[in-house]
Amino acid sequence: MSDVLAGLHAIVGNKGLLTDPAEMGAYAIDWRKLFPGKPLAVARPSSTAEVSAVMGFCHHHGLAVVPQGGNTGMAGGAVPDTSGRELVLSLARMNRLRGLDPVGMTLEAESGVVLQTAQEAAVAVNRLLPISLAAEGSATIGGVISTNAGGVNVLRYGMARSMVLGLEVVLPDGRVVDGLRQLRKDNAGYDWKQIFIGTEGTLGIVTAAVLRLMPRPTQRLTALVSVPDPQAALDFLVLAQDALGDTISAFELISGFSIGLVQRHFGLSCPVGAGEWYVLIEAGATLSGLREAVETAFEQALGQGCVIDGTIAESGQQAADLWMLRERVTESEAKESKSVKHDVSIPIPSIPQFLIEAGQALDRHAPGTRVNCFGHLGDGNLHYNILIDGHDPHDINRIVHDVVDRFGGSISAEHGIGQYRVDELALRRSESEQFLSRLIKTAIDPLDLMNPGKVLSRRETR
Repeated sequence: MSDVLAGLHAIVGNKGLLTDPAEMGAYAIDWRKLFPGKPLAVARPSSTAEVSAVMGFCHHHGLAVVPQGGNTGMAGGAVPDTSGRELVLSLARMNRLRGLDPVGMTLEAESGVVLQTAQEAAVAVNRLLPISLAAEGSATIGGVISTNAGGVNVLRYGMARSMVLGLEVVLPDGRVVDGLRQLRKDNAGYDWKQIFIGTEGTLGIVTAAVLRLMPRPTQRLTALVSVPDPQAALDFLVLAQDALGDTISAFELISGFSIGLVQRHFGLSCPVGAGEWYVLIEAGATLSGLREAVETAFEQALGQGCVIDGTIAESGQQAADLWMLRERVTESEAKESKSVKHDVSIPIPSIPQFLIEAGQALDRHAPGTRVNCFGHLGDGNLHYNILIDGHDPHDINRIVHDVVDRFGGSISAEHGIGQYRVDELALRRSESEQFLSRLIKTAIDPLDLMNPGKVLSRRETR
């Protein structure tokens, strides 16, 4: 193995190769500390040419590669196994902004560029990169694309894949595919870039991307309201969409239990009268009249009884304070108890009934558990987390996911599969879908060297 390390060192140099266990520690485990691994080494190439050379070398030697961006994923998809025979390939040193076009509204960035850095570069030319995540201060462009990240703005702007115009990708054998086009319309053959978006580094390594930018809203309003139940929140969503159109960028559902956790563990106050459920809504526009439209929508919602109480932020700080009630939910959950997290997607009209039936199933089969539910009602994505209080996590997964299946939902809306949900996916996807996935994997990565054991179980790739 020393010859392999020497070969890698010759490609990336002293700054580009880590072999000391202490230095590799941060690359060897996910941020939730659920999946500790043991890498052979950590390669940190600084250019596409170096990535290509590393991949060609690993392909020749049959060495498995685990691509890693900011390592902020929720499913353990960017860490190695415990064999000590997998190479972590970090894109952190590939952090250059290659181009910014405010007229064509595009941004070209290498994979190691931090999402917040790209956002700020867009703002500097009065444009908006609308992908917005809790981890945007550490998540990288490559990781966002490889996981098809969601976030709070999907309702208006779509998932990460809708922002991607072009990609540069290194294949498992080291070949570079340059598709860094800035075209909004391109029907010339297969749109191959879509194969690499959301597949979590199991087919190749995204080294750079061209992303769409949007006009930057000159007005932004944030508001928090309490609602009597999820059906009322859904009624309010319909009303708000009718009144505000596509100015709505976020429509977040938060349970009263979740708000209570934040108040208990972080001492934050809620400016809205107590309710069983809350909605955090944000809208942005480039034209005047947004506040008046929001106020009209609130008056209609109050009149119809789907909103109990509410407040509109009067400043940027007040808006940040309202968002803090949402963003602190996950941390509060961690302080409260051990939990099992579910990142599920449900057809939007079915969400109220899903919540009823999932709660009933837990009461029957796992009494004493507590539900911490919050998420993106506007796009159908719920974080349906269960404080398990001694119950078996596998039983909890089965109970919740069985209800998700009955509603035609998905067990992963935005967090991905990684290694956390790989067995669940194999159980719940049809044989024809799994066959197609295996066919793609085998065609592009026949040696199963790209992030093995993630998304598809190892037995599925044989």
